[in-house]
Amino acid sequence: MSVFLRTAIRRPLLSRAMSGHAAHNPYLKDFKYKDTVRVLDNTLTLSTSEHAMIDRFVRVNQAGETAAVTIYKGQLAVLGRDPALRDLLVHMRDQEVEHLSIMDKLVVDYKVRPTLLLPVAAVGGYVLGMTSAMLGVTSAMTCTEAVETRIGAHYNDQLRELHMLKYEPLDALKQIIAKCRDEELEHLDTAVDHGARRAPLYKLQFEAIKAGCSVAIWLCDRI
Repeated sequence: MSVFLRTAIRRPLLSRAMSGHAAHNPYLKDFKYKDTVRVLDNTLTLSTSEHAMIDRFVRVNQAGETAAVTIYKGQLAVLGRDPALRDLLVHMRDQEVEHLSIMDKLVVDYKVRPTLLLPVAAVGGYVLGMTSAMLGVTSAMTCTEAVETRIGAHYNDQLRELHMLKYEPLDALKQIIAKCRDEELEHLDTAVDHGARRAPLYKLQFEAIKAGCSVAIWLCDRI
């Protein structure tokens, strides 16, 4: 899955999003997460349907990144005594914290109504992270692989829809989503490298968590 996502979708979309617009926008020349608000603030005139689409994207992404942060917090609560493993989990958690910070800013920029399920996402993520870690390191990594597989595909779906708009001011948003997606897929690869597929109940756990993520995306989109 991760190879397909990278070769078939990620690079073409990222290269298209990066080309052209960055040369004309000084904020995107040396793009950093901290530039997001400056890029997006008061620059877009969207139709009702376009705004509704971005509203859905940002609402779900904020909830997803909230859950991602707490998943790693839950795993750290159980597995954090191992120095090497702790460093790995802290690194991935910190990237998720940065993603969440950006989604929080996008909620303000686009005047998005957050999902009412945000507290559920936070608590559910922590419980999922802790229980997967209690089953062992490989099961914790299976959890990460399953979550990042679904979220990587979800971000790619958003990039496809945004690319179809052919609306240059949205290139900054495309870059943000592409960068978040790339880092999520790096987490997926890290999990596989650390034994995700050697977990005792790998297939069952993987499919259950991935399906749960799909349900969560559907609910947060609508509530």
